Amino acid sequence: MSSSDAAPSAQAPSSGGLLGATDAIPKAVIKNADMEQPMQDAAIGIALDSLRQFSVEKDMAAHVKRAMDQQFGATWHAVVGRNYGSYVTHETKHFIYFYLGQIAFLLWRA
Repeated sequence: MSSSDAAPSAQAPSSGGLLGATDAIPKAVIKNADMEQPMQDAAIGIALDSLRQFSVEKDMAAHVKRAMDQQFGATWHAVVGRNYGSYVTHETKHFIYFYLGQIAFLLWRA
């Protein structure tokens, strides 16, 4: 087990879609990762899907959690948002913290 922290900061999200069909795809900015590259790529892809499908951060987190559980086995945890702090304990090689635009994604398996 390893411990990692993350602390994005910004304002609360506005209503409406966060990533429309005509919006440019934001580049993932990885802030901290303890994860193999193929799993990182999959997590970022799943997060991009959540931005396209949902406008509420809670729904994005639920989508990412379910997809990670399905693709990589249980039990994943997901925090998505613009303003939170965290400190988590995770399985080795199963942690990533990154931004897509102004939205932070914190994913870990415990």
